Amino acid sequence: MGRTAKKAFEELSRRGPHDVLHGDLSLVGMPGLVCTPRSGAGLPAITFGHGWLQPPRRYLALLRHLASWGFVVAAPGTQRGALASHRLFTADLRTALDVCTGVRLGEGGISVDPDRLGAAGHAMGGGCAVLAAAEDERVRAVATLAASETRPSALAAAHRVRVPGLHLAAGNDLLAPAVANAEPIARAWAGPVQLRMLPKASHLGFTTGRHWSELVLHGRSEYAAQRVGKALLTAFFLRTLRGDERGAELLDADVAGTKIDREHTRAA
Repeated sequence: MGRTAKKAFEELSRRGPHDVLHGDLSLVGMPGLVCTPRSGAGLPAITFGHGWLQPPRRYLALLRHLASWGFVVAAPGTQRGALASHRLFTADLRTALDVCTGVRLGEGGISVDPDRLGAAGHAMGGGCAVLAAAEDERVRAVATLAASETRPSALAAAHRVRVPGLHLAAGNDLLAPAVANAEPIARAWAGPVQLRMLPKASHLGFTTGRHWSELVLHGRSEYAAQRVGKALLTAFFLRTLRGDERGAELLDADVAGTKIDREHTRAA
């Protein structure tokens, strides 16, 4: 890893310059979390989907991190049961974008630019973020963490997604192995795309804290995976939603704990 990429990683894996507010989406009729900078006009916004059985609070550190870099992030807390509907959760991700663009958040000092919207998610939520991007032309960029296949198919939807995509795959993922999930999604992607492998990460490595689902799902919270995820998603959304290239070297280089899978990466 070159000096400039290392410097970008160190900078973007730390919290950004903005003070952060976080609150409950239930105030606008939907369970879940929303994190925002304390103030700002015309901000970019990201809708974030949780993994199967996971509560949004397991991603609060990531949501707050992105907010500290100037993003509004909304994470619906719906469809958390064993028989979660991917179709309905995708609709909820799109509704979260409606909330971001249509409701004055924070203390009324925050507004969102409807032309700077992104989608992201972990596992099931990653697959649903792909579905949302395929269905909603407002979505300008997509990032996934250990994405899993969905019904309807995220793999089939990827053929229709022409916006930039970043997919982080966990090499030690026994629940949604990359070869059957993130890799084919990246291969099918219609726009510019990058697949990153985290060889040591497990399926739940991107989550924080403890949860009963660790008894039935593979993996646990892993600091290294979370740090890489924070840095790369920040660099990716800064570039795609804000035109900010301060993480360009990071996006173009391997970093400790992850490397670009060049076979499944395609530049613009």
